[in-house]
Amino acid sequence: MRRRYQLKNSKLLKQMLAGPYLLWSAAFIIIPLIMVFYYGLTNNDGGFTLMNLARITEPENLKALGLALLLSLVSTIICLILAYPLAMILTGLGVNQSSFIVLIFILPMWMNSLLRIIAWQNLLEKNGVINSLLHFFHLPALEIINTPYAIVLGMVYDFLPFMILPIYNVLSKIDTNVIEAARDLGANSVQTFTKILLPLSVPGIISGITMVFVPSLTTFVISDLLGGSKILLIGNVIEQEFKQGSNWHSGSGMSLVLMVFILISMALIAKYDKDGEGTTF
Repeated sequence: MRRRYQLKNSKLLKQMLAGPYLLWSAAFIIIPLIMVFYYGLTNNDGGFTLMNLARITEPENLKALGLALLLSLVSTIICLILAYPLAMILTGLGVNQSSFIVLIFILPMWMNSLLRIIAWQNLLEKNGVINSLLHFFHLPALEIINTPYAIVLGMVYDFLPFMILPIYNVLSKIDTNVIEAARDLGANSVQTFTKILLPLSVPGIISGITMVFVPSLTTFVISDLLGGSKILLIGNVIEQEFKQGSNWHSGSGMSLVLMVFILISMALIAKYDKDGEGTTF
């Protein structure tokens, strides 16, 4: 009887502690999503319509979506190429998750993203720090500001830690005895990588790709600052619908289309990372 009473009190305490989190989720996740769905599927009179979703098929919006997909894909590939070897080096050094080296990669994530992009804007602009140094050494100026190259550079810089940490987290959990066993059986470095490391690190790779591709696809700050408002991505189009056109219905409709990519990424994570091995920490 006493044991049952303790279990009942423990369950009640857990429910009370979970209350604030449920309230927070309802206020800042569920309610905003309901509003997006409402505005995206209704017109100005409140009637149901799919025209807001269909606006994504307009030529200028399709162009912005296609360019966003291209730049996001390029940024994700570059991040993966840079992150995987770096994660392997960190794992080989035997550093733990609280080491100073890992802290260096986490540190930029603690700084406001807007400040980091503004810093790159000052570095890359025509009279910026980099071109001033090049001019001092009588070298040709670097003219990539307000181009897709600058946007990709900003995306890679901003989201690279989100690719490194999941891959490093998975690689650090691989039992070294498995690798040693493969080498004892005659596997060389390439075979060990392709047969052991790469398959076991798939959860981290999928998680990293998702954490880089989705924010790269929906970003508007990076393209606005480093693209000089001359290169419109789908994130910029949606932002303009809300802020300049005050057309919440159209902006919400196109946002719902982008949610398809989020659902796809969630499905990939659920399939390849069932145990949550690819989480950042």
